[in-house]
Amino acid sequence: MTAISNPLELYKLLPKSNCRQCRLATCLAFAAAVIKGQKSLGDCPLLEDSVIKRLDVKVEKPYAAAELQLAKYMAEFKRDIGKIDFPSAALRLGATFSADRLTVKCLGKRYTVDHHGNITSECHINPWVIVPLINYIMLSPGKDPDGQWVPFRELRDGGTWNPLFEQRCEKPLKQIADDHLELFEYLLYVFGGRPSASSLSNDISLVLHPLPKFPVLICYSRLDHGIATKLNIFFDQTAEDNLNIESIFSLFAGLVTMLEKITARHS
Repeated sequence: MTAISNPLELYKLLPKSNCRQCRLATCLAFAAAVIKGQKSLGDCPLLEDSVIKRLDVKVEKPYAAAELQLAKYMAEFKRDIGKIDFPSAALRLGATFSADRLTVKCLGKRYTVDHHGNITSECHINPWVIVPLINYIMLSPGKDPDGQWVPFRELRDGGTWNPLFEQRCEKPLKQIADDHLELFEYLLYVFGGRPSASSLSNDISLVLHPLPKFPVLICYSRLDHGIATKLNIFFDQTAEDNLNIESIFSLFAGLVTMLEKITARHS
């Protein structure tokens, strides 16, 4: 039996009617909510009971799936990390090397790795961050960003993932900005954001480096004379040279998840 752990996989099996009877705008949003554990398949009135029973046993619980993925990556990482020359890796990745350890800054926090593959950090270690971090350390050629910004959908493999990226990353991030603008801007600075030199006209325009050679530009415009608020996320066009598309999505979804948890405590 093949498990379903990706919203896109589940979406393909749904009615795709966007009827909103589940109180979400689209069937893709419903699929994402089911995978996250926020909705159950029974909340879709168009699914027959037999279909619900068949699919329900296939849908992996989000935290269990994430922990299993992390355990898999950590086992492979511990097996292969000995092949990495830390001093040259530090130069390649924009990291630092000291006391026989490699330190990589991720989302404004330092993550330190030893030759046994043990990862330590000043903050909580979770799969959304660690899996992309491992992929960055092991696979990134360390290509320097060229300063050319593109939306997620224009990345090489971004088109397929874009509906999910919009639903899980762009829309929730815009909602946070709409509801908690000052806190939103402050938190972006906490996660390493710095003012952008871009000529784009926005109320907020900050560049984050979720990983040293992986910059992201976040632009937000306030409501003005009846014109709706707008949030855009741009990536350096070299993004997929340093990180695969799944890790890009995971890293950004992880950032959004952390911001959601922080702002929820201030609501």
